[in-house]
Amino acid sequence: MDQTVEGKIYVNGDFQECCIGITDGKISNIKKILKGDKHYKFDHKLILPAGIDIHVHFRDPGMKNKEDFSTGSMAAAFGGISCVFDMPNTNPQTTNLQALSDKIALAKKKSFIDFGLYAGVIDDNIKQISNLKKLCSGFKVYIGGTTNSLQLDPIYLNQVFKNISSTNKPVLIHAEDDACLNKHKIIENNLADHFSSRPSICEEKAIRSVIEAANGVDLKVHICHLSSSIGLELLKNRTKNITCGVTPHHLFFNIENSMRNQVFYKVNPPIRTNFDRDILSNSIKNGLIDIIESDHAPHTVEEKNVEFDSAPSGIPGVETIFPLFLYLVKDGKLPFSRLLYSLCEKPAEILNIPKGKLEVGKDADFIVVDFKKVCKIKSERLHYKCEWSPFEKWPAIFPIHVFIRGEKLIEDQEMLGKKGFGRFVGV
Repeated sequence: MDQTVEGKIYVNGDFQECCIGITDGKISNIKKILKGDKHYKFDHKLILPAGIDIHVHFRDPGMKNKEDFSTGSMAAAFGGISCVFDMPNTNPQTTNLQALSDKIALAKKKSFIDFGLYAGVIDDNIKQISNLKKLCSGFKVYIGGTTNSLQLDPIYLNQVFKNISSTNKPVLIHAEDDACLNKHKIIENNLADHFSSRPSICEEKAIRSVIEAANGVDLKVHICHLSSSIGLELLKNRTKNITCGVTPHHLFFNIENSMRNQVFYKVNPPIRTNFDRDILSNSIKNGLIDIIESDHAPHTVEEKNVEFDSAPSGIPGVETIFPLFLYLVKDGKLPFSRLLYSLCEKPAEILNIPKGKLEVGKDADFIVVDFKKVCKIKSERLHYKCEWSPFEKWPAIFPIHVFIRGEKLIEDQEMLGKKGFGRFVGV
């Protein structure tokens, strides 16, 4: 074995005092006592699987003033995320093989962590899906308009799903019905207006269309950033091939709180009511919602600090998603099992990658956490290029050490890794 790691390790749904053996970046053994060429011992610490964020917008290429694969992947690493999956609404949009190839090459040079890429499906490339599968980790469909989005006419949904089913790759859905959005469009001056212009019924209509189009088709369908109680109600009796995710901002914020600088909380789908938030929070605990995803979508302070109606929608979150929920676990508000299932195990299953669990055969991706070290989130300590966070001063627990494929990427909250260490996954 190349190396061994000893400590209180989360294995088979519980913590055990044991050792992990690592060979060629994979977990090769788990036993009470092991010794490798290099041995790490972490006393009084917790060793957890690293997180997987299936929904990020690293803005690279084309919008590098907001974020790029270097800063985005570094931020993810410091937050305990070992693998991210980047969305296609960059510039150029990844809707063809050339754009995918170029973006893979760019990310391979810049990324500190492992990554995958989605291909965007639009009306004009439906027949190219079988070719796009060669270079993408999955597909993304936007049913409604959002920032720099690539829209698909819902009449093509069933055909798109049939074409994707032959690729054995998942399809992720931005579920807001465009006709519904256009019907409710108003001038927006605050979060309440934004909520009214993108009401829950638009999410419900989109989800209903997805369920109908996926009926009888053998493929994985994931509903991104679920935001409403009525959207969840539709999904309660879904088939096993349909999953759904929720973001921290939809779990932690609501329009009934009088938040300052409301434009910084403008996001699609919008922040909704306290009732919606409570329903979604309970559904993470009871397993009705499958995963937690950041929808990391940074914009600069200058871009956000304009009139509400003209400001872009999006919130950064990849660096804080795991630390925020680790604090909730410490505070007794969420079981460890639910967090690690939602942020590690299930994302790996959806994207079909050998990560997300500390078990033999998986990538040796793990974090070391000291549960006594609670801190307050401060934007100046984060690694986003946009230099702000909606979770300023929120309590969190950041990992001390981060390992990816057995390599120590972060030690004592200092970066040891190099750009280009990250590998392309999910093909």
